[in-house]
Amino acid sequence: MSRPEAPNDNRLLAALTKVCGPGCQQHLQHVDLELGQVLSEPGRPQHFAYFPTSAIVSLLYTTETGASAEVAVVGREGLVGTALFLGGGADTWQGSVLIAGQAFRIGAQVIRDEFEQSGAVRKVMLRYAQALAVQIAQTVVCNRHHAVEQQLCGWLLHGLDRLRGAEVVVTQELIASMLGVRRESVTKAALHLQDAGLIHYARGHIVVLNRAGLEQLACECHAVVKKEYDRLLPQEPAALPAEPGWRTWPEWRAAA
Repeated sequence: MSRPEAPNDNRLLAALTKVCGPGCQQHLQHVDLELGQVLSEPGRPQHFAYFPTSAIVSLLYTTETGASAEVAVVGREGLVGTALFLGGGADTWQGSVLIAGQAFRIGAQVIRDEFEQSGAVRKVMLRYAQALAVQIAQTVVCNRHHAVEQQLCGWLLHGLDRLRGAEVVVTQELIASMLGVRRESVTKAALHLQDAGLIHYARGHIVVLNRAGLEQLACECHAVVKKEYDRLLPQEPAALPAEPGWRTWPEWRAAA
């Protein structure tokens, strides 16, 4: 079992703990999040807000026909549960764990009380909500106007920003579902990235060989989103510096 992580490993939580009273911090509960675990469902009340530290949560919108696409990802920069303090009561998307890992959670009423009673807390939370809104809007633009290969590059970069080289299980079929495209399109794009020397994948592993190359090939969407998070939540969590070289994403498995 990996070591328990600290609240400051989450960027938003690190900012909140500076302005939130001890009564708020004592309500934090460390939890392990499993792959596929559902943290929020459309139209249903959410009992906890989750602050991932090493897990990644996908926010998915599902149509009436059952088709789904990812509208945003949440990792160590934010939380799952913005509806709890924005007044809506429930989200319109599903929050599902994409990458298993650790997180901290806090009761719905606690976070609502802190948001209503503290102007400093409210400012931090609203800035995060604005950054998340930018990510959602940019995802819509990217899915509508950019090629699958560009989307895949951006998706990998978003993950690397949040994982810092952690190993995860992810299938091509799952990535295709996140992007709202056919699995064959993801496979074709991945092969092209490998031929270009940007990634290598074999026996269930994908290794990013050239992150700078991915950034050059990706559309502007990843950079736009990252810049907005850096602008609105400049406080970085305490952590080891990211490795400048390759990153590993294991278990890139072809669907049966």
